[in-house]
Amino acid sequence: MHPSASFSATIRVRVPDLPGAFAKLAAAIGEAGGSLGAIDLVRVERKHKIRDVNVLADDERHLDAIVDAVRGVEGIEVVNVSDRVFLAHLGGKLEVRSRRELKTRDDLSMVYTPGVARVSRAIADDHEKAWNLTIKRNTVAVVSDGTAVLGLGDIGPEGALPVMEGKAVLFKEFADVDAFPICLATKDPDEIVRTVEAIAPVFGGINLEDISAPRCFEIERRLRERLDIPVFHDDQHGTAICVLAALLNALRVVGKRLEDVRVVTTGVGAAGMAVTRIVLEAGATWIVGCDEGGAIFRGREGLNEAKAEYAEITNPENLRGTADELLAGADVFIGLSVPGAIHADAVRTMAPRAIVFALANPNPEVVPEEIEDAAEVIATGRSDYPNQINNVLAFPGVFRGALDVRATTINSDMEVAAARAIAATIADDELSADYIVPSVFNRAVAPAVAAAVSEAAERTGVARRAQPPAPTTPLLP
Repeated sequence: MHPSASFSATIRVRVPDLPGAFAKLAAAIGEAGGSLGAIDLVRVERKHKIRDVNVLADDERHLDAIVDAVRGVEGIEVVNVSDRVFLAHLGGKLEVRSRRELKTRDDLSMVYTPGVARVSRAIADDHEKAWNLTIKRNTVAVVSDGTAVLGLGDIGPEGALPVMEGKAVLFKEFADVDAFPICLATKDPDEIVRTVEAIAPVFGGINLEDISAPRCFEIERRLRERLDIPVFHDDQHGTAICVLAALLNALRVVGKRLEDVRVVTTGVGAAGMAVTRIVLEAGATWIVGCDEGGAIFRGREGLNEAKAEYAEITNPENLRGTADELLAGADVFIGLSVPGAIHADAVRTMAPRAIVFALANPNPEVVPEEIEDAAEVIATGRSDYPNQINNVLAFPGVFRGALDVRATTINSDMEVAAARAIAATIADDELSADYIVPSVFNRAVAPAVAAAVSEAAERTGVARRAQPPAPTTPLLP
């Protein structure tokens, strides 16, 4: 484990104004395994100083242990402990701001009554004008029912709201898309579909998020059939785009071609199915997916409808066996399942220059340190290992591109184009086994993805308008 800002606190302490007093405090934090961050002087009292001390821990239990260690230092008084993550959420992470100033009666009469009535009539006569005259042109609804939130499971709409807020923050930060969290107090697919249909006139796109499988497949399918704006289940397609981007670059590193490699996956839920489909769409020919019962094959008893359809497009030799057994001779492993889904010894049976994507979070399918001698390229979903595969590389640029051309949907061509654009942001001379995915803070990624998605939308006939010209740098006088 590694100390992380995800588990950090500000400890306000009263420290005796004596030589060596703070050193004892710092030593206690270090002995407890904590990482000492910023230290701020709050105020000076007679014989004491009040300081705010920031500490980073591995997890919640570790954070509590660090605070207990500080309390155990003789002469040190813990005045208050503030969880920095909770502080970052106080009051929520979003706000609504007006794009027009209201300073005069004229301003008011133009943005509201009576002037707004003329705009409303114009839109009522031609609904397409909403794209130019309202927020629709740049808005996405982030919709969840709270049934599959992160690794927490079914925690309900209120529990899901901080995550959806965070998603909206990322949309704005990386692609200047105005996204709104919509958390629904229903798990009924019919009600979810009806509700999203009812709110759709406000939005240029719908991002479905953290809805459990297999319900998510039906909800997305029905909404795509009924709406003329993009509907995109990020847990499926955002993950798939990022995995394909990483895989394309990993194959560049090991000198193999997608159409030639043997791919084994674990996890045949929403993300696993979407990853398989996009990898096949990009040119792969041999993929075997496994669930807890082993390989998915045609004729296997007990498969639900989604897995039966999956069997029809995968496992060309109709192989049986466990994931460990199927790894023998495979070139690529992609895990979207659970810790321990495969074992290190099985990875050692893979083909030379093997690629392992162990993406279960927070604990991967196999511990990376145990397979460093067996796999040439390793990726995870964690930020404390190289090659973190993170959906933020995809969804902001995908929706930016779709909105720019007012796309009616996001199709497989657009998704593959997005993946190739992400991969291409790493030049050949930068690419390495430890660097196959760009940083989430690489500001070149979202514009590149947006341009690729817009072009693919035009090429496949789902764009309502032409891609806007790329911004140019003005000439200096």
